[in-house]
This record gives sequence, structure tokens and C-alpha cells, in this order.
Amino acid sequence: MRVLGFGDNIIDRFLDRGIDYPGGNAVNVAVYARRRGAHAEYLGVFGEDDAGSYLRASIEDAGVPTPRSVVRRGESGVSSLRVVDGDRTFLGWNGGGVTVREPIDLDEGREEYAAGFDVVHSSVYSRVETELPRLRRHDVLVSFDLSSEPEFRAAEYLDRVAPFADLVLLSCADLDEEASFALLDEAVRRGAGLALGTRGVEGAVVTDGEVRLSAPAKLLDGGAPMVDTMGCGDAFVAGFLVSLHGDGWRRDRRPDAAALHAALRAGADAAHDQCFVEGAFGRGRPTPATASMR
Repeated sequence: MRVLGFGDNIIDRFLDRGIDYPGGNAVNVAVYARRRGAHAEYLGVFGEDDAGSYLRASIEDAGVPTPRSVVRRGESGVSSLRVVDGDRTFLGWNGGGVTVREPIDLDEGREEYAAGFDVVHSSVYSRVETELPRLRRHDVLVSFDLSSEPEFRAAEYLDRVAPFADLVLLSCADLDEEASFALLDEAVRRGAGLALGTRGVEGAVVTDGEVRLSAPAKLLDGGAPMVDTMGCGDAFVAGFLVSLHGDGWRRDRRPDAAALHAALRAGADAAHDQCFVEGAFGRGRPTPATASMR
């Protein structure tokens, strides 16, 4: 299986630790898919600064090549956060830097490059919505993370994304199961092939508009202490994607209930394992002295 992370990268700056970690939704899913046995690469924009160099080197060190990514003049994205009782709490960001201000596109041969993968994963933080119809021309599955913000659940936004996505992921930690399914059903009605909702310790739900399935989270067993929850949702979707594709999911081949159940379990396993990793995928460095710690 070949997976492409398409879009965002960012520095996750832990203010309580004084450590910067590499991350970003598209980056994380690629790294975690590789952990689950897939070949994964990343395509995005890196800032022409020290942080951009650090991000690219860290991603490649994690075994995810970045051969067609581009470097643009400008600063890298930085997200500030703290860990409170094991849960990462976001405090703000600088808008994503040049990665978001001048997002990656599929020009200059990048469309053909992306078409060579089995799954392309992106998110609302990548600003690549206009590129999704170009991916749809090809026999490649598109996965898209809709996150948790209300603006990305509005009908207008769903209509821009859902018709071009084979899977959409939504964070539903603040919703009960029935409300979660109602939200997922809306995404499917607007064109998504599958809709997956993660609900933290309450597990996850998935639907194709006909079949509705739920599965519990894999809870910690009191062994090794949890580090934090950074990247757990991204790990879930990576485990889900690798399992489902391995069971034969293709655009013209709808997964059956057994394959969806197995994918939910694989996602739960991956999210559980991520709880013991510092940052998104380690490789932290001390926050530069010149950076604001406020």
C-alpha cells in the first residue's frame, strides 16, 4: 500500500516542556501509515527557515520521503500547546506560516505523482480543497480530515469537499453516538464515500450511509504510563486506512461490515500505541531561545 500525506506540516511547540516537535495532520498520517506497514511519502510546502529544514529532516528521518515537496520563502507554521492531565491543549498558532499562506498544488507534474499512490490523505489545515477534483480524475482514494471546528461542518464547506472524498474523518468527542451518526450521515449525503467519527475514550463510529458501526476505544491497561494524546486521532485514521485498503477497499469496491469492524479495531490499536509517544512522532528539539514562550 502506498500512502501520500498531502498538505500541512507544522511545529508543535510544547510550552510546558520547552520542546518543539515536528507534526501536522498530513505529515502524521503518513508517518503512522508507515508504522502500520505502508510505504508513505509526504507532499507539501516547507518554509525557507530553520524550522522548515528541521521539519523536513525529521519527516525523512521517520522514513517518509519528501521528494516532490517544495520550499518557499517565509516562516514555518508553529502551534503552541501544553499538556494538561495527559491531554494536549492547544493555545494558538501563527496561522500555519507559508505552508498555509501559499499551499501546495498539483501543478508541475505533482498531479501525476500523487496519482501513483493508493491513498492520498489531507485535511482542512492544508488549504488544498481546490485540488481535490484533480485527484478525483485518477484511481486514487482520497481521505480528508474535517477536524472539529463548526465552519468545516457547514453545508457549504461539506459541498466543497465531500463529493471528492472517499473517506472523511470528523472529531466527535463532544457528541453522543446518535449525534455523531447524524453528522456522519450528512457528510455521506453530500457525497463522501465513508464517514468516520472518532470519540476519544468513547471509541469510534463509521457509516457508508447504509451500514452504521461503532467500536470501543482500546483503553490503557495500567502498564507503561501515558505520555500524551498528541496525534492519537491521526494514528486512528492511519490504522483504519491501512487495514481497510488491505481488506480490498477501492473506489469501486465498497467495504463490507467485517472489513469496517476490522478497520475500527486497527484504528483503536494505533491510537492506543500513540499514547506512549512524545509529541506526534518524537524527534523533539529544545525550543530555540529566540522563540517566544508566552
